[in-house]
Amino acid sequence: MCSACGFPSRPGHWTEAGAVRPGSRLRLRLTRLAIVNRLLAPYRLTAYDDGATPGLQLMAPGGERVLVPDLEALWTEAARMARTPIDPLSARALGDE
Repeated sequence: MCSACGFPSRPGHWTEAGAVRPGSRLRLRLTRLAIVNRLLAPYRLTAYDDGATPGLQLMAPGGERVLVPDLEALWTEAARMARTPIDPLSARALGDE
């Protein structure tokens, strides 16, 4: 359990499979974060991962900030903050609009 956020530590996300060393896992987390932020940009939302705290911080332009434990919760909270459903594979999220 993280003493700062209260989320239990998790063994890792499936996208980190194959990363044996801690540095490799961190690099994959940050790569995943960059992709998530590209998908959230059209909705004016930003995700942050410090590499040590379990989960992600999701931030809205008005200053609202939510700590989410995983990507599933991130998309749910992002839709609530954006006040519209978010499909990460939509033309809007992919920048095709």
